[in-house]
Amino acid sequence: MKRPKHTKGGAALTELILELFRLNGRVLAAGDQLTKDIGLTSARWQVMGAIALAHAPQPVAHIAKRMGITRQSVQRIVNELKRDGFVDFAPNPHHQRAPLVTLTEKGTTAYATTTDRQIPWANRLASKLTHRNTKIAIEVLRTLSDQLNDRPGDAHEKKGKKQ
Repeated sequence: MKRPKHTKGGAALTELILELFRLNGRVLAAGDQLTKDIGLTSARWQVMGAIALAHAPQPVAHIAKRMGITRQSVQRIVNELKRDGFVDFAPNPHHQRAPLVTLTEKGTTAYATTTDRQIPWANRLASKLTHRNTKIAIEVLRTLSDQLNDRPGDAHEKKGKKQ
């Protein structure tokens, strides 16, 4: 059986993806350090950020979609945040069983504190990069994200078909 081979671009993309996996682990570890004494983790901070940046209360499903992760993962984290007083639920006039998630005063303070810590950290990291290269990286990652969005099975569906 003939095994598929990467094109030059496919090999480079695979290298980029592997580097993203390593970077993700390091970013999560750094985020955990930034937020540990506040009672947060990177995952909790990420969910709180999605809530804060939405500028309006949203149900868990909408938060998950914006974040690109499963509703079940977000629900688990939201439940933990609720238990610890960082978020609360409000009635959803559009869907009785999908309450809206809001930051509490404690959650708003915790999110602001982590943001205040993240800014100098990001500025320090950015000082070793050019603004142009950072913008190119953002463009590449957004393009890849858009290509993967809503099409997780494409690679398997095309297996055996001429591409």
